[in-house]
Amino acid sequence: MSTDKLLKSNIYSFGSGGPRGSAPVLLGGQCRCGYVFFPMQAYGCEQCGNHGDALTPCELSTGGTLLAEAVVHLHADKNRPAPFTIVKVALDDGPVVRSVLAEDSAAVSPGQRMTARLVPVRSGESGETVLDLRFTAAI
Repeated sequence: MSTDKLLKSNIYSFGSGGPRGSAPVLLGGQCRCGYVFFPMQAYGCEQCGNHGDALTPCELSTGGTLLAEAVVHLHADKNRPAPFTIVKVALDDGPVVRSVLAEDSAAVSPGQRMTARLVPVRSGESGETVLDLRFTAAI
């Protein structure tokens, strides 16, 4: 089943450099001082304190290195089936992000190369199938 609707279109997208089947990107930001952050925000740079027009949106690649992983066996939201694995990934572009490991991924371990892809999931609010960003071991 193919869909073009993203579960969280405010933090990731298909990327401006390619078709819908291309690698997704994270919607982050960069300060005039060079500091890169995720997600995009306008409150101020964590490194130098700049704000406003000193902070510009940028697309971050989803390649990175796995720092940690943890299996969730019980979740407070009964619509969220468990178990699932949360991963903490240091992106090549700088920021560290937490996300869900793709269900069909093999076992992963810290230090392993990771990348993200968009996978179809059932949206809890509407029950429709949408695309969500999930990490998997890089091939």
